[in-house]
Amino acid sequence: MTLWLIDRNQAHYRLTDSFTPAFFVSGSEEGLAHLQDAAQKQATKLRVRLTERTDLWLNAQRKVLEVSVLAPTEFVGWGRWVHRFDSRLQLYNSDLMVASLYCWEKRVFPLALVEVAADEEGRIQAIECRDSEWTLDYEMPPLKIMQIRLTGCSGIDPAHGQRPALEVEIDGTCWELDESGEPPALGFAHLLKREDPDVILSEWGDSTILPLLRQQAEHLKFSLNLNRDQAASVQQSRARSYMSYGRILFKASATTLFGRIHVDKQNSFISEKCDFAGLWELARVTKLPIQYAARTTTGTGISYMQMELAHRDGVLIPEQKAEPEDPKQLDELLAADRGGLVFVPKLGFTPNVAELDFVSQFPSIMARFNISPETVNCPCCPDAPRIPELDYRICQKRRGITSRVVERLIAKRTELKKLQKVSASDLALRFKLLRDSLKWLLVCCFGYTGYKNARFGKIEAHEAINAVARETLLVAKEIAESRGYELLHALVDSLYVWKEGATHDDYEKLARDIEDQTRLPLAIESVYRYVVFLPSKQYQGVPVPNRFFAVGEDGEVKIRGLECRRHDTPPLLNRMQHEVLSILAEAHDYDSYLQKLEVGRTALAAYEERLASGDVEIKDLVVSKRITRGPRDYQKAGVTAIAAQQLFGSGVKLRPGQNIEYIITDSESAVPNDRVRAFALWEGWFGYDRKKYAAMLHEAFQPFELVAAEIPQQNGPDEPPAGQDWVDTPLFAGLKSIV
Repeated sequence: MTLWLIDRNQAHYRLTDSFTPAFFVSGSEEGLAHLQDAAQKQATKLRVRLTERTDLWLNAQRKVLEVSVLAPTEFVGWGRWVHRFDSRLQLYNSDLMVASLYCWEKRVFPLALVEVAADEEGRIQAIECRDSEWTLDYEMPPLKIMQIRLTGCSGIDPAHGQRPALEVEIDGTCWELDESGEPPALGFAHLLKREDPDVILSEWGDSTILPLLRQQAEHLKFSLNLNRDQAASVQQSRARSYMSYGRILFKASATTLFGRIHVDKQNSFISEKCDFAGLWELARVTKLPIQYAARTTTGTGISYMQMELAHRDGVLIPEQKAEPEDPKQLDELLAADRGGLVFVPKLGFTPNVAELDFVSQFPSIMARFNISPETVNCPCCPDAPRIPELDYRICQKRRGITSRVVERLIAKRTELKKLQKVSASDLALRFKLLRDSLKWLLVCCFGYTGYKNARFGKIEAHEAINAVARETLLVAKEIAESRGYELLHALVDSLYVWKEGATHDDYEKLARDIEDQTRLPLAIESVYRYVVFLPSKQYQGVPVPNRFFAVGEDGEVKIRGLECRRHDTPPLLNRMQHEVLSILAEAHDYDSYLQKLEVGRTALAAYEERLASGDVEIKDLVVSKRITRGPRDYQKAGVTAIAAQQLFGSGVKLRPGQNIEYIITDSESAVPNDRVRAFALWEGWFGYDRKKYAAMLHEAFQPFELVAAEIPQQNGPDEPPAGQDWVDTPLFAGLKSIV
């Protein structure tokens, strides 16, 4: 294994460490004996021995053949060799990332502070971690960062035709490289060699910048080695389109370097959401290589955290999901196959509303009640407590792998929140980014229990968590209404409640009462000056679960379901909605809301005037849409299809799931090609459809005018039926918290 280390003086060291990863094979005694004989003939490459490992689902030891691979780079290949040798054999731990296996074995992780002893030839004699992935405020290595980007709109894919100049920035100094001087590849190669950065942070570096620089270098016949490790070659993965939860998505190619780190902000969900601090935190806790962690899903991170615990426990890790769904009767399936509980909102303007949120509800349920794929309906606890509605049993003898993973994440996130509250602004922002990265891990851990390809997935665990969440929300509703509050809206893990004259302390007491009964942490997300719940855009008067805006006591606006929350909204509409919302946020009651609405109409008129006069930058009118098929596969001349076909006709290769950008030029034209123009092909003489954009502005302003002419009548909740005092009984008294 090759390791790159940096000391506090920014000196770099390339060291090697001996490492022998191993996988396991199970099967018939005869099959294992034949494999052992064949593997022993590969004595210079393999070592084999019979041993025992734990089967997660049976919670029992299983005899397996351990196959140790002497050359780590050949690890995956030898697993394929076993498959070809005898397809009836089952492999475990055979397709794991070698880098993560090394971290598990050596008890280290990316960006960890370590103490190393090495010989003169750079061979590691001993390595010891002086750090912990669960440390809250840790020291980061002194990384030198080079930023590369293209001038102009950073959100527009340059592969669609635009080729602006290349900007390179280090420590606040910026260089612009274009074709008017020396070729950009030569200038970039000179800067790379002189500055020798540890990290290259790019925008569109994976799909466009680095491949083009390498192509230009090849054309000029000089070597542009982006790696610091000259012995390795740059790794370029393929782009691909794929389906996820009913949506077509696109994953761009990835340019992976050796000896330095490359992160593309346009190809990294976690660095886009949580900046570098969140990416570093994610790599530390998941023990995934940084460049891989930047580009993969947070679900992969959770999966590797589960597999690390399994590895340490001596549990066999299957190549793919092997646990089928338990057989169910039709009525059982109907009861189990349900999601979270939703109470539709009460439409209109309501003042003094509190939002109560169960903190990380699904992960908290998994941790509190020990719900993990292997603990649901386990064979060892036939008399264990049952899940409401489903009658599923929860193991009482062992702590689930998923439960152990999420409880540590929850604990760290809770401590980071405490630090954030008492820290100065810069440090508080860093702690917030760390918390956010852990939040994204926790968000996906629930879905992975039912994911079809999850190694340790089991749909019954997914169903059990949903059942507990539904029961929890029902109990919270009953407690609130029994104390005189009205439930305005509830969505899976949050409640919006109102009571005339209620103070923050009253809402806090309600939250503590619910928390005491449900045994799950509940927090006041905010007490809003007012909330406006909006109807469906298609059917006026029909409430929808997630379309509203609310103003907190501090004036901060919470927005759901409006155009400014969508990725395809033109910047002009986005800016108008935010400006009007900031005006409405100054209101404290219904009367002042109506007054501020008049000011908002004035702001809208200013946008309409700019639009009519042509005083709008064209980039503020860009509409971004995701294509769902190849340009030639569209059957109807929709605006997205027209723009995609324009790009295709100009030589741009498009894949399903990619975003394209266009300007609406004449939406009512009889000629389809005149209705829109792809932004990458934009020329000023086209002009834009002022009537259409004005209509879009009006549509975006309409939600603010949907507030009724007067405050809806606030009626208190119905009195609970006589004798209904079960709300004062702790929820799931039979379910124990396994610690």
